[in-house]
Amino acid sequence: MTAIQIRHLTVNHTKDLRCLIRDLSFTLREQDRAAIIGEEGNGKSTLLKLIDDPSLVENYCEYSGEILRPSRIGYLEQELPGHKAKMTLYEIFCAVPGFYDRTPAELSREAKKLGLPPDIYYSDRTLGTFSGGENVKLRLLSLIVGQPELLLLDEPSNDLDIPTLEWLEKFIRNSEVPVLYISHDETLLENTANVIIHMEQVRRKTIPVCTVSRCGYREYVDRREASRAHQTQVARKEREEYEKQQEKFRRIQSRVEHEQNAVSRQDPHGGRLLKKKMAAVKSLERRFEREHNEMTQLPETEDEIFVRFSPEISSSRGKTILDLHLDTLSNAGGELARDIHLHVGGGEKLCIVGRNGAGKTTLLRLVAEQLLARRDIRAAYMPQNYAESMDMSLTPVEFLSRSGDKEELTAIRTYLGSMRYTAAETEHPISGLSGGQKAKLYFIKMNLDRCDVLLLDEPTRNFSPLSGPIIRQALKAYGGTIISVSHDRKFISEVCDRVFSIG
Repeated sequence: MTAIQIRHLTVNHTKDLRCLIRDLSFTLREQDRAAIIGEEGNGKSTLLKLIDDPSLVENYCEYSGEILRPSRIGYLEQELPGHKAKMTLYEIFCAVPGFYDRTPAELSREAKKLGLPPDIYYSDRTLGTFSGGENVKLRLLSLIVGQPELLLLDEPSNDLDIPTLEWLEKFIRNSEVPVLYISHDETLLENTANVIIHMEQVRRKTIPVCTVSRCGYREYVDRREASRAHQTQVARKEREEYEKQQEKFRRIQSRVEHEQNAVSRQDPHGGRLLKKKMAAVKSLERRFEREHNEMTQLPETEDEIFVRFSPEISSSRGKTILDLHLDTLSNAGGELARDIHLHVGGGEKLCIVGRNGAGKTTLLRLVAEQLLARRDIRAAYMPQNYAESMDMSLTPVEFLSRSGDKEELTAIRTYLGSMRYTAAETEHPISGLSGGQKAKLYFIKMNLDRCDVLLLDEPTRNFSPLSGPIIRQALKAYGGTIISVSHDRKFISEVCDRVFSIG
């Protein structure tokens, strides 16, 4: 049974005057678990919104082509909408079509699948007061209760603890309906996807390229790398042979032209022979030109982002960066944890882990309050919610600039270019940028400010899976101290040398 068909879809960004998607076609069926991957700002979320409801993008996009969709779609937004955050769970579920048609036994069974209490539907607690992982589970439950024929999930793995990530993997694999989803979690992609839709922007984000492959994520990446390497090798070899041919041809052409200039008018026979030679040279030139046009092209793929911290940044190995003792850790919802003792030395890379709601972000905020006030270190804090420390009305250049002098602005624009911002994006308000583009700004700022202590709350959550290895490599090579909160299993294993468990 076909769940959705996309036929020759083209999407244009009316504000940037940029084509996001060109002539995309694909079909999803019942057993398909299709992952959309690609760099930040390439239109992945726009595609999900367009499939769910074209009115969600009409203020900034125009499209052509056909979208044949089922009538009941469950769409999980990347970020919790403000109006939903203020609604109680009872109000949320009452708004779900068919909620009152489900029996108590059915509702209880659906809640149990997600590890939630059977009476959760009737809670008067507002959705925005739940932790990230609990929030995602509750929103997924509201979709399931509506009995969708297709699930659209935009970054469902954001903010989930590791046990919940493992649960989400099973949820996607065992879904009774097709799932089309965006995720930056490489492990989740490796364990769930059987279709890959790769959205790229090549030639400095002027040409969109979409690739649809019916295979797993790791197989797709391996195939792509092998294909790129082979195509590059063939293309370079052909170009080397072409240059040798051109050099030989230029020598022949030069000799014939020299003979033609030197031939005597009293030797008409010699002149005729030279005309034939020149005709042969011109024919050879046309053949070489045809061969040049038919040469294997170098692979056109999206440029990789460039991230590297200054090698001058370092933390003294004998220095105490943090020595924190807490009898209790609390927030507005009450006590979260007890007897916390956290000691971090210079150069350590620590990751704080724990279940959702255990207080990881609360703890990191307390650490940030202490370390940002210190004068013997230069600390930077990257919160989970970027709006905490980022003025969304500023442009990227304004956010990064301190002095505003010419030299600084040149350095800023160079960094932005290396992180694949277009000239237009550097002049947009930050509020209009994707989550990944906002995250990049923190990395640039931390580097420009030469920070030797980084406090990072889910630092990799908004980077594409293809950029993830580059970010991890940069953080692994970083010479300073890192105190982080993360559920990214590859980040924890590849970057962090110590794990602190809370809750």
